[in-house]
Amino acid sequence: MAFVTINEKVCKGCGLCVFSCPKKVLELSEHKLNANGYPVAEAVRMEDCIGCAFCATMCPDCAIEVDK
Repeated sequence: MAFVTINEKVCKGCGLCVFSCPKKVLELSEHKLNANGYPVAEAVRMEDCIGCAFCATMCPDCAIEVDK
């Protein structure tokens, strides 16, 4: 299992990571906003992560790190 870390200060809630994840590990939070008022991405099914790092590759703000 891989581990996904999201820098909530940088995440602007664009959703590219959510749509690029083949295992649907990530979701945009409906309740959590960062300091700029953007909804942040959350890893809600970490146990399903295969470590492909598509989410990190797609993130335009480099807010995601995937550790295997």
